[in-house]
Amino acid sequence: MRAALRHPAAWWALLLIGLLPFFCLVVLTLQDQLGANPTEYLTRATGDWTLRSLCVVLAVTPLRVMSGWPEWLRFRRMLGLLTYLYAVLHLACYAWFDMGLDLADILADIPKRTFILVGFAAWLLLTAMALTSFNRAIRWLGGLRWRALHRSVYAVALLAVLHFWWMRAGKNNFAEVLVYAAVLALLLAWRVWRRWRQAAQPG
Repeated sequence: MRAALRHPAAWWALLLIGLLPFFCLVVLTLQDQLGANPTEYLTRATGDWTLRSLCVVLAVTPLRVMSGWPEWLRFRRMLGLLTYLYAVLHLACYAWFDMGLDLADILADIPKRTFILVGFAAWLLLTAMALTSFNRAIRWLGGLRWRALHRSVYAVALLAVLHFWWMRAGKNNFAEVLVYAAVLALLLAWRVWRRWRQAAQPG
């Protein structure tokens, strides 16, 4: 397994797996197989894959620590950019289908609806992380500031769950939201526990 993670093809294989949902949505769209409400289908699917990708990104560090295999880290940047791709597609669905790509209407609508505002805030944070995900940005910002910026992924996780929660509040359907919230809470709790354990160690 560890040898497989080191293989150059592993990066490309994981990238293709991460892009499969996107390709599937393209094929379903071209074949007019999105159901009775294509707009809702695409908006929901891109939102779901954003949350799923975010969970995978946050799972990289626990996998690295628990397995003792630093090779997992070579996938983190690519997984983060895949998360951003699905977040951009989710925002594009809202901007295109709901708002007709009217920038003035979009800017007026964002502060009016809490779940849109929260989702947009998460997207802005993801944008900042995506734009600074390259080695040149690390050198430009400095290691400490770069790490501080990329720790905002925890805020993104919270905002994403809140966005989903408020979106589902109208239908009073929280079952799926609770699953994502539980997974993200577990991944964040692991980090808190690890920091507490490190701080408790002598010396």
